[in-house]
Amino acid sequence: MARGNVGEIRYGFDAQYIGGRWRPSTSDETLPVIDPATEREIGAVPAGTADDMRAAVAAARTAFDEGPWPRMARKERARYLVRLADALTARKDAIIAQIVAESGALPANAEAVHWVGGMGHLEFCADLAARDLDETMPLSLAPRPGRAPMLGTEVVKRRPVGVVGAITPYNFPFYLNLCKIAPALAMGNTAVLKPSPLTPLEALLFGDLADEIGLPPGVLNIVNAGADGGMAMVEHRGVDLISFTGSDAVGAAIMAAAAPTLKRLVLELGGKSAAIVRADADAAAAAAAVFGLNMAHCGQGCELTTRHLVHRSLRDDYLAAVTDLAGKVRIGGGADPSATLGPLISAAQRERVEGFVAGGLRDGATLVTGGRRPDVTPGFFYEPTILAGVDNRWEVARREIFGPVGVVIDFDTDDEAVAIANDSDYGLAGGIITRDTGAAYRMAERMDTGRVRINGGNGVMSVHSPMGGWKRSGIGVEHGVQGALEFTLAQTISFNAG
Repeated sequence: MARGNVGEIRYGFDAQYIGGRWRPSTSDETLPVIDPATEREIGAVPAGTADDMRAAVAAARTAFDEGPWPRMARKERARYLVRLADALTARKDAIIAQIVAESGALPANAEAVHWVGGMGHLEFCADLAARDLDETMPLSLAPRPGRAPMLGTEVVKRRPVGVVGAITPYNFPFYLNLCKIAPALAMGNTAVLKPSPLTPLEALLFGDLADEIGLPPGVLNIVNAGADGGMAMVEHRGVDLISFTGSDAVGAAIMAAAAPTLKRLVLELGGKSAAIVRADADAAAAAAAVFGLNMAHCGQGCELTTRHLVHRSLRDDYLAAVTDLAGKVRIGGGADPSATLGPLISAAQRERVEGFVAGGLRDGATLVTGGRRPDVTPGFFYEPTILAGVDNRWEVARREIFGPVGVVIDFDTDDEAVAIANDSDYGLAGGIITRDTGAAYRMAERMDTGRVRINGGNGVMSVHSPMGGWKRSGIGVEHGVQGALEFTLAQTISFNAG
């Protein structure tokens, strides 16, 4: 097992980062960190407790109520975030290697999505931190009976919320850690970060960097804890906002636990995104686009196109193209330069995926390709799997699987396709593939989802564009100015101009 410093970043920790220093956990238990591609232990971290979490919240509360961070000049806060970006950039290669080892991402994905995406949000927030986001409203004349009208205006100030509790999942930990702590800190809040216990290293890393850049004590706290620690954060009266990314079931539990204290919530939850392949599409090109996004990071992404809605006239050609694509997939870990599909995060997640596939087959689906573990060991690998003849009412079409599994559902008309896409508990993302972009735009306006990609969209998730789910896919938005404003309170100050 690798411990200590590996390429300037640590793989072993024996404490939690609380109040600007490393504090031993109140539990003696340690948790191994497992490389999902090799099933080997690559590091170890302490198992945080509810008491550790309460200590972290207290440190963040003191830092916000009494410390310099929320009172600091905007440009000075921005300089800290720039220093953080510089410190991360100096360790780029080592961090990417850690992303590969801890999350199972393949190297190209680790750099292009995890690293570039996360750093893009950090740099955007560093710029945003220096900007004046307060607004002055237009002058107005207010009538007064028997008197001259009053000339006045208002200023809408953006104040930090306070203490932010950030809870992140295992699929894109580096990226999502930055997507939460960067806007929280940029807007003047203090934060407590709780990563997934499966991927704690990419979070605890920020404790070392906070020390290096001289971040004031308590501004950023990191506790690796399980569900008990997470709920201790959610229930704590000292926390003003919870930003959570994860399943809708856990999101609902967080809402319930946060209700007594009326906390603000930003919830980015699950998805069951539908890609509509219209009759005029090229079947092979459509299959490449939808299958590629479906299988990204072994299907472990909330926005991935897991429901393939294919016009009946294209069905056979589409399935033939998908089968051909699946046959070209090379399964393996980060050490294999030919690999194009990596592992699932854990044995338990692979078993969950297998259960959904088995359920779909019992309901009557046809197995087009995959449906089993490959002859690749060790590692938590599963073949890219496509089920056809699926009814949108079946569990395999309604539940988020979080694995390399897609379902093909036939349709005859655009209206039917939109109705099927909208017949879901989720509303995070979706797509339309067609030669008629005008028709696609009109369809997109009818789809009940936070994002729609027409012919692949712009190919990126822009740091400038808000991302947010509808229905059980979440509350609030992340990314861009709108996402950053979720971490603020609007205060209106009105006054007489004369």
